Amino acid sequence: MKYTIDTEARTLTLEGNDGLRTHGLYTQEAFDELSRQWIRVGWSLRYYHGFAWMGRPILQLPEDIVRMQQAFDQVQPDLVIETGVFEGGSLLYYATLCEALGKGRVLGIDVELRPGVREVLEGHRLARRIALIEGDSTDPAVVDQVRGIQNAGDTTLVLLDSDHSREHVRRELEAYAPLVTPGSYLVVADGIMRDLADVPGGDADWGSDNPLAAVDDFLSSHPEFEKVRPPRSNQDIAPAEGVTYWPDGWLRRRS
Repeated sequence: MKYTIDTEARTLTLEGNDGLRTHGLYTQEAFDELSRQWIRVGWSLRYYHGFAWMGRPILQLPEDIVRMQQAFDQVQPDLVIETGVFEGGSLLYYATLCEALGKGRVLGIDVELRPGVREVLEGHRLARRIALIEGDSTDPAVVDQVRGIQNAGDTTLVLLDSDHSREHVRRELEAYAPLVTPGSYLVVADGIMRDLADVPGGDADWGSDNPLAAVDDFLSSHPEFEKVRPPRSNQDIAPAEGVTYWPDGWLRRRS
């Protein structure tokens, strides 16, 4: 695909196997196309490695975690479950949101916690809002532990951000979907892998082996969930998802 930006004519032209397409430069269509390429280039340069929360690497786009903040404000969760911990930055971020709300706790699950992560999180002033489980998120024993932590009546939000293979995400969806409460979200991270198969550092298999393939499989047999746009402050004015690593990854449990 060849892109031509003409700032004088205010157009974006795409030239590919299907011919030419031209959009106004200041349109939603142009924004979506340029956002996709910005994401692809930024990911290959590890742009997302440049962000941290309270000194702990978070490995997320700021746009995605701000959208998650909007989900917290909307849902007011009592329990947030995140699979995939890495250095603990996202758990600290979510714990900070819970502190701001004056309620809630976060549970992080990882097949193998990195050295020092448990000590940092358990010694943090927000430790009372954080719990950790070390083990495969799809292990029935681990899922049973999680069920034991969820209290009756907890408004629960789940974010899946561990092994991003289609098979593993599909198993996680089946395991954690029952814990999501009506009106809350089951968020599947890093569906952007689908669009990174051909960039430096990507993998050709990601075109089919990615979280979004698991989402499609899951939704075909789970009508209690619907794919929705992420929460936004102004649904009428703000552009669609645009810049995100979590495209089509927001699933809401029907009320």
